[in-house]
Amino acid sequence: MERKVIAEGKTTNEAIENGLKELNVSRNKVDVKVLENEEKRSFFSILAPRVVKVELTVKDEKENSKTEIKPKKIVELTIEEQQKAEQNMQNFLKDFVKTLPEGTEYEIQKTVTGLNVNISSKNLGYLIGYRGETLYALQNIMTAVAGKNIDNKVRVILDIEGYKAKREKTLEELAEKVAKTVIRTKKPIKLEPMKAYERKIIHSVLQKNSKIDTTSVGEEPYRRIVISLKNN
Repeated sequence: MERKVIAEGKTTNEAIENGLKELNVSRNKVDVKVLENEEKRSFFSILAPRVVKVELTVKDEKENSKTEIKPKKIVELTIEEQQKAEQNMQNFLKDFVKTLPEGTEYEIQKTVTGLNVNISSKNLGYLIGYRGETLYALQNIMTAVAGKNIDNKVRVILDIEGYKAKREKTLEELAEKVAKTVIRTKKPIKLEPMKAYERKIIHSVLQKNSKIDTTSVGEEPYRRIVISLKNN
């Protein structure tokens, strides 16, 4: 079913912003039609409050989990490339762990697309950072290190103290809790901005819920999920 809304404001931009808030979508996701322009006012309406009306129509109602989870083309590494990537990472981690608390251990696992790296110790929270920001920055560095002198892209997946498993469980619980609230109140809820892999977790969990829709709105790095009731 096509989603559209008529919104008002003192200016065209204000009217559009009001419509976007009501639809819970970003500007590039709608078509805008000006119904009443502030510049086209008659002499008799000059004393009346200035009102601009616009009609906003969502371009693609299905910007949801199917779009988010669309698989990317997988580039497989040769055995030689996997070994080279592992050696690059070994050389890096030998020096890196010397800067970490005593007893810190690491594990490297080769995969057809790159490496899985796990670092374990106590008190490594500073390497994880708020919502994993430091962890992902370090993962990007490791990706560059592992791919040195390798033609194909090497994908490095880093985890520290099992953070990702804990975060996934937290997001799954959040998804279920918010879905229940949406069903009870019949009002959509917009979550805070999340990374793409975190949004996929939310989408995947709620795909099974026949009463709930999940839609991603906004631009990176502020892209977020809106959880709402399905229009049956």
